[in-house]
Amino acid sequence: MKIGFIGTGHITKSVIYGILGSKLKIRKIIVSKRSNKISSSLKRKSKKILVLNNNQDIINQSDWIFLSVTPEVGHQILPKLKFKKNQTIISFISTIKMKDLKKYTNMKSKIFRAIPLPPISIRKGPIPLYPPNKSVKNFFDHLGTTVEIENENLSLNFWSTSSMMAPFYELLYTLSVWLNQKGISKSDAQKYITSLFIALSEDAKINSKNDLKLLVQNSQTPKGLNEQAVNELRKSGFYKSLNKTTNSILKRLKK
Repeated sequence: MKIGFIGTGHITKSVIYGILGSKLKIRKIIVSKRSNKISSSLKRKSKKILVLNNNQDIINQSDWIFLSVTPEVGHQILPKLKFKKNQTIISFISTIKMKDLKKYTNMKSKIFRAIPLPPISIRKGPIPLYPPNKSVKNFFDHLGTTVEIENENLSLNFWSTSSMMAPFYELLYTLSVWLNQKGISKSDAQKYITSLFIALSEDAKINSKNDLKLLVQNSQTPKGLNEQAVNELRKSGFYKSLNKTTNSILKRLKK
């Protein structure tokens, strides 16, 4: 199978890294030249990768097409492109809905929406997929954990929570800087914080079949440090602000 990417940014790079490290049988991976820095880097990574200047040429030479441009660019370029009949199109564009994708492709193709995150490069993390499809699910199952969604409006909730990636990294950064300011070397501070949150996340995943509230309860002792920390953050509105922000993202997605 030959696959092509319209848009060569960080997500495209992450997906391709994941593919190259997987057992997926892909004959050719075709990417657009922009950005030149990333496309050049990818070309050096594997002989399977072909870089083309023209987006239409990428579509013409691919069985599956991945749309990985910003919404603004998507609205500009997609109506000008001609997709092949029955071609599989998978959009990573967060705010372009299915009705617009069908309009732009003249409804001749099989269209899906997915949200891969950067950890897909190491074949980890959830990949929401709408609508469900056996072949597309099998593809993404090689790259992470596929979550099939029956309803596009429901899928927007997953899109909203995916926006917590940068805030999560900001949390790690803030805590590592705090340690560094207290006299811990930057490398040790970052190593400690990232190791801590990896361990917590892995433990949470193992226990994900149970109510996650139990993890909150079991991580505290009466009058202990964790009890003080979570109570102070609750009183400050830290967790309520998470919901407020997620609702704000959801509102934007529903426009």
